[in-house]
Amino acid sequence: MTDTKLHRLVISSKDIDNRLDRALAGLVRSLSRTRIKTLIQTGQVEIDAKPILDPAYRVSIREKITITVPPARIAEPQPQSIPLKVAYEDNDLIVIDKPPGLVVHPAPGNPDGTLVNALLAHCGETMSGVGGVRRPGIVHRLDKDTSGLLVAAKNDRAHHHLAKLFFQHDITRAYKAIVSGIPRHAQGQIKGRIGRNPKNRKKMAVVVVGGKTAHTDYRIERNLAENAASLVVCTLRTGRTHQIRVHLASIGHPVVADPMYSKRSAIASRMPPIYRVPIHNFPRQALHAYKLGFSHPTTGKQMIFESVLPGDMKQLLEDLSRKNQIIK
Repeated sequence: MTDTKLHRLVISSKDIDNRLDRALAGLVRSLSRTRIKTLIQTGQVEIDAKPILDPAYRVSIREKITITVPPARIAEPQPQSIPLKVAYEDNDLIVIDKPPGLVVHPAPGNPDGTLVNALLAHCGETMSGVGGVRRPGIVHRLDKDTSGLLVAAKNDRAHHHLAKLFFQHDITRAYKAIVSGIPRHAQGQIKGRIGRNPKNRKKMAVVVVGGKTAHTDYRIERNLAENAASLVVCTLRTGRTHQIRVHLASIGHPVVADPMYSKRSAIASRMPPIYRVPIHNFPRQALHAYKLGFSHPTTGKQMIFESVLPGDMKQLLEDLSRKNQIIK
């Protein structure tokens, strides 16, 4: 466990009237803005020897600021030896190829056996202490039953860099999905604000009022099941909860076997009988995060990772590939 650290700063003219959390994030690159906000709210930031608890406080020139950064607390999740498929790893970050069925963060109903537990065991003390808790600096998530690539930061600087990229949508993220039917156009865009479904708060939906702007590009890669299904590549331009699943369902082509946004029996009923058993038996939404790209927090080098389809989706493709055709 590391010792308490102190940062002493003086506000210059370029930061006059800036928010306190924003100004400090620019001055102390080793701390993420999320971490700084937590430190402010817990009384760890003083201006001219007086604690300031409001992250939105407007700073003035020549104010003297002291930031006290306490040691990271031991994370509540415990390290667990869970096999991980590591696509890449260095001193700043780790890229995991997540299997379906693995929950990312502990939560009620899934207190352990998660990716967080696995990363704590795999990386130990090198993991990020973002938010004052020694836990993996995961800046994005995949749903439990979505497979594919996910990046985690190992230190605050890397976390700050990756979080900024995700916030600015300066990340390459592409998925492959097996969907019901064939979209009208071989490629296109789906735009629609995504928010909580007013009839079911556990689900998301394309909404007219409220929500957040969402944008997904798609292209058809293969027709399947005698044109009753297709393999679609989706590229995220924004990153909203369940975005691809919600967007594809909104245009009438939900992801096969998605338990939340499609009805398995309805999808199967629209297919020739020979394809119905594979659809009924597929255990999860047929969605895989196959491409992930970002600039490295230290070198600035653009990094691109690709993941092959996992075995269950490969088998489903084979089962649905009779009389299929490739889309050029």
